[in-house]
Amino acid sequence: MGTLISLISAIASGEATAALQRARVTAILYGIAAILALCGIGFLVGAAYIWLAARYGPLATSLGLGIGFLVIAGLILVIHKVTTGMRARRRARRRKADMTAVGLTAALALLPALAKSKSGLSTIVAPAIALVAYAVYRENVKSKPQDPDPGEAP
Repeated sequence: MGTLISLISAIASGEATAALQRARVTAILYGIAAILALCGIGFLVGAAYIWLAARYGPLATSLGLGIGFLVIAGLILVIHKVTTGMRARRRARRRKADMTAVGLTAALALLPALAKSKSGLSTIVAPAIALVAYAVYRENVKSKPQDPDPGEAP
C-alpha cells in the first residue's frame, strides 16, 4: 500500500513540476510579446507624431498628442471607477442575499428545537405577534384620511 502511495505522489509531483515549467515558459513568452507590442505602439506614436508635425507643426502636434493621451487616460479611469462601483453594489446585494439565506436557514433549523421546549413556543409567537401588530399600525398610519384645510368651512 505504501509503495502505491509513493508512486502516485511521484507521478503527481512530476506533473506539478511540468505544469509549473510550462506556466513559467508561457509567462516569459507573454512578457516578451508585451514588451515588443509596447515597442511597436511607441514606433506608431512616433510615426504619427512625424506625420502630424509635418502637417501642423511640432508644437501643435505635441500639444494635441499630449492632450489626446490625457483624455484617453481620464476616460479609462472614469470607466474603471464606474464599473468598480457597479461591481461593489452587486457584491453587496449578493452578500445581503446570502446573509438573509443563512439567517433564514438558521431560523428554520432552530424552529423544531424551539417548538419542543416549554419556553420555545412563546419565544417564537411573541416576536411574530409584535411584527403583525407593527404591520397593522404602519398600514393604519399610511391610510389615515387627511384633515380638511382649517381655513375652509365644513
